[in-house]
Amino acid sequence: MKYRKKPVVIEAFQMTQERRASNEDWPNWLHEAWNREPGEGALFIDADDPQQLRLCIGTLEGVHRVLWDDWIVRGVRGELYPVKPDIFEATYEPVRSDPPGELGDSGVGTDPIEKEGA
Repeated sequence: MKYRKKPVVIEAFQMTQERRASNEDWPNWLHEAWNREPGEGALFIDADDPQQLRLCIGTLEGVHRVLWDDWIVRGVRGELYPVKPDIFEATYEPVRSDPPGELGDSGVGTDPIEKEGA
């Protein structure tokens, strides 16, 4: 049998070297993860990085490194995980923020935002 992934809306943030140096653009949920003790749901410094710039995420499957330009995704249950840029591009598309009460039955905004240059 074949299956199609159900449409869900996630939150995501692309971690770049510049955004690591200054966290002013980080969403609240990422700040919250940063302030947790290392473990599931936390964002923390990679202990194997002598410069202490690289980050790790505690996921449901264990600790994963976040490389520059990886997307940090917050799933439907609040879980965090890194996604490589090419996989993110193939899997996700931006959605319009609909006012409350204007979402489809699935709770997902149905109108994707047009990508720039498309």
